[in-house]
Amino acid sequence: MSKLRLAFIFFTILFISSYTGLQAQTPVAAPATAAAQQANAFKYSPDGLRKGSLANQFDHLNYISKNNYDFKMVRKTNLDIVKRNVIDTVAKLQKEISSLKSSSSNYTSNTKTLQDSIQVLKDQLAQEKEKTESFSFLGINTSKTFYSTVVWTIIAVLAAAAFIFLFSYRKAKVDTVEFQKTAEQSQEEFATFRKKAMEKEQLLKRQLQDELNKKI
Repeated sequence: MSKLRLAFIFFTILFISSYTGLQAQTPVAAPATAAAQQANAFKYSPDGLRKGSLANQFDHLNYISKNNYDFKMVRKTNLDIVKRNVIDTVAKLQKEISSLKSSSSNYTSNTKTLQDSIQVLKDQLAQEKEKTESFSFLGINTSKTFYSTVVWTIIAVLAAAAFIFLFSYRKAKVDTVEFQKTAEQSQEEFATFRKKAMEKEQLLKRQLQDELNKKI
């Protein structure tokens, strides 16, 4: 019995000496980066299948699965966990994609609204031009002033709305600035035609007064 104990002590001392020598000869590895440390932490963690990225979860699944020649023996429960994680990640990404599509659709709708507003302005300007060009000699109509006031009010409201929209959508600055310039040009053209119409109206009034004076 004493011989067996002595042999056990001898082999224990020999094993400890060999293990200490191997540790002394093993080179010290370079310090790992924070990302590598986090990945290794998930890889060797008991919760490696529930935390970290999908890549880390697959690394952990590979780490805990047994080898069988060129194959890996994966537990069905572990495979189901990773499968659920993949499904959840895909669903989350699909939700984010749907949200981005919705935002893009809203932006397209707002841009279309602006384009429609500018088209309305152009149509109103064309109608006003037609009325100004067909101004009759005695066709002085007081409702035209009211009509002009309404048009200017609409233009002012649309310009204010366009300004608010431009302020809110800075990312679309290039397109919206172009729309605003178009609206301003339309306003300037409208003001020019209105001025000419007023001058023409005053001229006609003077001519009418001259004719009346001649008859008297």
